[in-house]
Amino acid sequence: MTVMGSCVALVPVLLLLSSLQHTSEAGRVLVYPVDGSHWLNMRILVEALHTQGHQVTILRSSTSWYVAEHSPHYTSITVPQAQPQNIESQEFMAHFLKRSLEIQRGKGSPWAFLQFCGNLFSMLRQNQEMVAELVVTMFENQTLMTDLKEAEYDLVLTDPVFPAGVLVAHYLQLPLVLNVRWHLSGEGHFAIAPSPLSYVPQIFSRNSDLMNFAQRLSNIFYHCLSYYMYRYVSNPPYQAVCDRYFAPDEVDVISLIQGADLWLMRVDFVFEFPRPTMPNVVYTGGFQCKPSKPLPAALEEFVRSSGEHGVVVMSLGTLLGGLGPVLTEVIASAFARLPQKVVWRHLGERPLSLGNNTLLVKWLPQNDLLGHPKTKVFVTHGGTNGIYEAIYHGVPLLGIPLIFDQFDNMVRMKARGVAEVIEVTTLEVESLTQTLMGILDEEKPYSENMRRLSRLHHDRPIEPLDSAIFWLEFVMRHKGAAHLRTESYKMPWYVYHNVDVLALLLGSALLVLVLLVVSCMCLVRGLQKRRKSKLE
Repeated sequence: MTVMGSCVALVPVLLLLSSLQHTSEAGRVLVYPVDGSHWLNMRILVEALHTQGHQVTILRSSTSWYVAEHSPHYTSITVPQAQPQNIESQEFMAHFLKRSLEIQRGKGSPWAFLQFCGNLFSMLRQNQEMVAELVVTMFENQTLMTDLKEAEYDLVLTDPVFPAGVLVAHYLQLPLVLNVRWHLSGEGHFAIAPSPLSYVPQIFSRNSDLMNFAQRLSNIFYHCLSYYMYRYVSNPPYQAVCDRYFAPDEVDVISLIQGADLWLMRVDFVFEFPRPTMPNVVYTGGFQCKPSKPLPAALEEFVRSSGEHGVVVMSLGTLLGGLGPVLTEVIASAFARLPQKVVWRHLGERPLSLGNNTLLVKWLPQNDLLGHPKTKVFVTHGGTNGIYEAIYHGVPLLGIPLIFDQFDNMVRMKARGVAEVIEVTTLEVESLTQTLMGILDEEKPYSENMRRLSRLHHDRPIEPLDSAIFWLEFVMRHKGAAHLRTESYKMPWYVYHNVDVLALLLGSALLVLVLLVVSCMCLVRGLQKRRKSKLE
């Protein structure tokens, strides 16, 4: 009893020591997020870091759409910006979508392709220029930069699709961790890992990993397009910043991205096609997913009223609210033909052809709806957040991709046998209805394939969010992760591809061949001379 009493008395001391140790290990993290759906991912990491006792500071623009200035999970530093970036403006994104759909209607023509490139490049160039200007504003604010240096952060966590955070990390000379799917000109793996174009599809190619000759040819073309986008569209504003504040002609943003200590890659190989990778890439696909919670009472009642037929859920994601009146009427008419109930996140006017089976909402608890046993199909634009929630809960997909990477995302899901894809520009009531009925048909493999994919996604030794937090803390503890990072990005292209070695070997082989030919010619001439001399 005396021993037990002593042990009980030690419990408060041990708890105090444990808390002191936890406090001493608490890190200071500087986060530079990207707005929109990218922030939804970053916010989860920020909240998890806060839960672990780390101090998180957010750098945000004054025009930010989603990143709140005040939060219990972080402190924020607001950088003034005269006008919102493109992705921070709902009005701009609506106009961009409208223009993109107009261009897609001319699909297949060279003029439509040029318009597609012009529309995309213009949007990206404007946004990259505005982000670069924001970086200059920060760098010119010596008080701000001094405060950031004196804060002694342990690392910078950022999303490199708009790489302001990458430049800030280099300026402050801090370890860099990327929360990444895309960088400023393409898919993240292409910046650091071997990416054979024979089976690794490029963005916009709409190829799977099984490509015929024509598809491999198009894959190389889109790879060249990606390089052009980096070289002449995305990089110039940042190169000007690098030349101004760092060593001129010695530092470029893609090398800074490649030099990151750790890549938290927002995919896994349940979603992504198999491909080469690198030691400092940690796969966190689906880290935002979680078990569903009970629905609000009114929504639960509507879902339950679907009976044996179940529910179809439709949402077009964070940035895109509506498709315009014509397409909206087509979708409403197709939904009205279904025996299922439909929950549709819709921000526009109420369609005239809306059926009694369809509930329009301005916001929906997407994860909770997808986790409801009555949900049968998820109609999505093809964003990775929604796709991973559907995989997590085992709900098959109907994709209506609109812009950016959404087409390529849905190609991956269709290749897995868990989705069908409809082109929005050819959307008709009959085709949409028949496609939905096909996915809803239990005799077809969509539901079973998605359940199998969901089982694969859940069968892992550690949850992706826990893995992400572990590796973030690993970088804090060890002041970086340079031992995991290859130095190949510092090599000239001809060294990386062994062009100099191949040139030497080829030159040596050619020299031996020339010597052999010359020797043979000399030998033949010598024999001919001897023969002539004997004849004389």
